[in-house]
Amino acid sequence: MAPRLRTAHTADLEPAELRAVRTLLEDAFDGDLRDEDWDHALGGLHVLVHDRRGLAAHGSVVQRRVLHRGRSLRVGYVEAVGVRADVRRAGLGGRVMAELERVIEGAYGLGALCASEDGAALYAARGWRLWPGRVCVLAPDGAVRLSEEEGTVFVRPGTARGPLDPACALVFDWREGDVL
Repeated sequence: MAPRLRTAHTADLEPAELRAVRTLLEDAFDGDLRDEDWDHALGGLHVLVHDRRGLAAHGSVVQRRVLHRGRSLRVGYVEAVGVRADVRRAGLGGRVMAELERVIEGAYGLGALCASEDGAALYAARGWRLWPGRVCVLAPDGAVRLSEEEGTVFVRPGTARGPLDPACALVFDWREGDVL
C-alpha cells in the first residue's frame, strides 16, 4: 500500500486520530512534547500520511498574526511536523510540507515556522528562507525581542503584497508556552 495523504481540520479529526498524532509526535520529538506544544498544533489544518502500519507522518498549519512594517499579516504557521522513526528519510516529511505549502500559498499572507537543527535542512531545501532580521513577540507588557530564536525562524511567501524587510522585525502574536 502506497502511503495515503489526508488533509483535515482539527474539528474533523476523531479523538482516536488526535491521540495517534500526539503519540507519533511524542515519539518523533523523543518525549519532548509539552501540553503547550500540542495545543499550538491544534485549531488549523492537519496533514496526515498513513501507511500499512498506521500514521506515518504529520504536520499542521495554524493561523497566527505577525506585525511587520506597520501591517498585520495573516500567517500560516507550521507546527508539529514529525515522521515515524521507521520511515524517516523516505520523503514523507516532504509530502507533508508540500501540502502545507499549498495551503499557505493559497490562504495566508506569509508562511513561517521555527525549525530545530534536525528540521532546518528540510525547510531550506524546499525553498523556505531563514529570516535574517529581528524576531519579537507582542507580550502582555509590549514587544519583546526573542534573540535566542533568531536564526531558527524560516519564512515563505504567501499571498502578501510587497516584500518583507529584514531591517524591520517580525513581531509574532503572544501564546502560552514557547512563543515560536
